[in-house]
Amino acid sequence: MTEFLVALAAFLLLHIVPALPGIRARLIGTVGRGVYLAAYSIVSLVLLAWMIHAALKLEFTPLWSSASWQAWFTLILTPIGLFLLLAGLMSANPASISMARDGSPGAITAITRHPVLWGFVFWSASHIVPNGDLRSLLLFGILLLFALLGIPMSERRARKRLGADWPNLSRTTSVVPFVAIAGGRTRLRVDRPMGLALLITAAVTAWLLTGGHVMLFGADPLALAGW
Repeated sequence: MTEFLVALAAFLLLHIVPALPGIRARLIGTVGRGVYLAAYSIVSLVLLAWMIHAALKLEFTPLWSSASWQAWFTLILTPIGLFLLLAGLMSANPASISMARDGSPGAITAITRHPVLWGFVFWSASHIVPNGDLRSLLLFGILLLFALLGIPMSERRARKRLGADWPNLSRTTSVVPFVAIAGGRTRLRVDRPMGLALLITAAVTAWLLTGGHVMLFGADPLALAGW
C-alpha cells in the first residue's frame, strides 16, 4: 500500500503544482513550451504506469461478483475515452488541456471543451465496474474523481485567462459532451487532429483486443465479455 500511496501522491503533485498561478508560465518561460509539454507528458505516463503497477501488487479484495456483461463497460467506454484524450491533446483548445500551440479551437471542442479530462473520466469509469475489487476501486476511483474535479477547476482558470473571449467560446462549446451540438449552438465537424485520433484509437483498440491488454495487464477483455 505504501508504494501505491507514494505513486499516487507523486501523480497528484505533478498535476497540481504546475497548475498553481505563475508556476506553469515560469516553467514554460525557462525551458520552452515544446520541451515543457514533452517532459510533462512523459513524466505523467511514467507516474501513471507506476500507479497501475503498484496497484496490481496490492492484495486482491473482491467487492462484488463479476459478470460477463460488466466487461462491455470497458469495451465501449475505453475507446471513447482514448479518442477524446488523443483528440484533445492534439487540438488547439484555449479552454482546457492541450499540447497544440495557440490557434482556433479544434473540432473536438464542439463535442466538449474539456476532451482530455472527459477522456480520463470515461477510461477510469469503464474499469471500475468489471473489476469489482478494492485495488481497482482505489486506482480508477481516484483517477475518476481527479478528472471530474479538474473540469470545474479548468473552467475557472479558462474564464479568468480568456476574459472577454470567454463568452464567445463558451457559447459554441459545452462542458458536458454533445450538449452544445444538441442545443444547436454548434455543429459536429471533423478536422485533421480528430481524424488522426480516430485512426490511432482504432489501431490501439485493435492491438489491445488481440493480445496487447493481456501482455500488459494479464486480462483479456474479450474473454471477460464471454467472447
